[in-house]
Amino acid sequence: MKIGKYMIPAVLAVALAACSNTGNGEKEMGGTLVGAGLGGLAGSQIGGGTGRLVATGAGVLLGGLLGNQVGKSLDNADRAEMQRAQQTAYAAPVGQQITWNNAQSGHSGTITPTRDGHDAGGNYCREFQQTINVGGQPQQGYGTACRQPDGTWKIVQ
Repeated sequence: MKIGKYMIPAVLAVALAACSNTGNGEKEMGGTLVGAGLGGLAGSQIGGGTGRLVATGAGVLLGGLLGNQVGKSLDNADRAEMQRAQQTAYAAPVGQQITWNNAQSGHSGTITPTRDGHDAGGNYCREFQQTINVGGQPQQGYGTACRQPDGTWKIVQ
């Protein structure tokens, strides 16, 4: 399985689950940083030479903006629901859509395992597609998570 193949602009929301929410603006800052990093990574996969540099810069900018908005919008209850769905998706059959919904905020999403296999180190990995609906605006992304030797899962892309 080729792990570096998929872009993950919306999977940053899962990564936001690790971000702190102890003060104003921290979710936005965390989302901006994660989104910029992932956007830059995605942009670097496009084109070559000068075009690749432009795509990387655009990816950083767009990823940062998207990450900021998602970080601002998702609250702790949203993240808890999303993490529950993520854990379920790790064991679900490939193609089974797992949904989550926070009735209080109106935010929702889906996580669907799309493929499984092993990375270069022999770890079992699953690729997945995710959709997050915030304020009626769906954000989509792709990612890969691999099971670590201790049994926990780590998002690797």
